[in-house]
Amino acid sequence: MPRKAQYNINAILDQAIDVFLEHGYHGTIMDEIIARTEFNRRGFYLEFGSKQHFLYVVLEHYHQQYLKKIVGHLEQNHGLPSIQDFFKAYVMHVKGKGCLLINCITELGFDDAKIREIGRHYLDRLQIDFIGCLEKAQNLQQLHPNTNIESTALQLTSYVQGFAVNAVLAGDTDELQLATQALLGPLASRTP
Repeated sequence: MPRKAQYNINAILDQAIDVFLEHGYHGTIMDEIIARTEFNRRGFYLEFGSKQHFLYVVLEHYHQQYLKKIVGHLEQNHGLPSIQDFFKAYVMHVKGKGCLLINCITELGFDDAKIREIGRHYLDRLQIDFIGCLEKAQNLQQLHPNTNIESTALQLTSYVQGFAVNAVLAGDTDELQLATQALLGPLASRTP
């Protein structure tokens, strides 16, 4: 009979998110991960094999536990209110620390095909969800009928990436809320 793990994997992954957000992938050392998660070194390598594979597991956990819930606002597809709810939740999530996925794409995207694939999938999904919400907004006359849906969705997706990076620099200020208002305000005012 196999032995039951003596650790809570979700708690370890949540603590690892904080470590990777604080130091980035290259700045994170295994000793700190092991110390902060209270995971023993042997158990860590048996469970994950390497720091790189561990990062992939952390990113999957991060996506499932955090990003998926935020993107869920878009998937409710109520037009512009869904987009506004998404940005409100996203800004609160990244405020002062950034987004682990965007940080990893920025740091590792050129060299790590798996990170590039994870990032591309997330951003493509995000853009598709924005397209759906913008089409719904147009149908509900929340948006001018001549709005270019695809380019607006691409712009919103690009802003998500920029917000994640700016969140690190803006710290605990209200800059991102102001930027969100400036971004979304003109969309809402395009009604016929």
